[in-house]
Amino acid sequence: MSSLASSYRGYADLAKAQAEGEDYRVLVRPVAASSIAVIAPHGGRIEQYTSDIARGVAGGDFNLYSFEGIRQSGNYSTLHLTSHRFDEPRCLELLSKCDYVVAIHGCGGDDQRVLLGGLDGPLKLAIREAMHGIGVDAQSEDHPFPATDPKNICNRGRRGIGVQLELTIGLRLHGPRDAICKAIRSVLMALPNADRGRGQGK
Repeated sequence: MSSLASSYRGYADLAKAQAEGEDYRVLVRPVAASSIAVIAPHGGRIEQYTSDIARGVAGGDFNLYSFEGIRQSGNYSTLHLTSHRFDEPRCLELLSKCDYVVAIHGCGGDDQRVLLGGLDGPLKLAIREAMHGIGVDAQSEDHPFPATDPKNICNRGRRGIGVQLELTIGLRLHGPRDAICKAIRSVLMALPNADRGRGQGK
């Protein structure tokens, strides 16, 4: 289905059509000592609860970015800048300093599943196992969201690889969101240099 957002070639087009502070807002919370970023490029009212989950994963330890729809209606159709065209400058600046990127997204589906994509294979598999550990179904292949385009925002960190999580609406509305955040955090805390930012920003 065609929408205004599908016509955007990048953030510059979106910014011409929509007003920051009225239609959307941008949250950037850097943690200088951390090399990990957790982002929600379709947050707020664009993809429900993705901002909340990103904040829960980041806590006070990891860099956080959220692009949030704040319109009363039509957030998805006017603000959903597709991931391989998402080039909002503040996000790119943050990711340029990070080795690990985890992007939180929402997709359709009444079942409770996480669909994992991105070019960071080891991190993707570690998060999949963490999801299985809390009883959440997680797929890392054979689904519609592979996120393998190098321009996908999840792959635009310092190493050129990252992980994208697509959480079904059933999972975001009715699933164990707190447990999901804790499980992902546990994986990120185990990464090299992850503890450098620990305790900051709390």
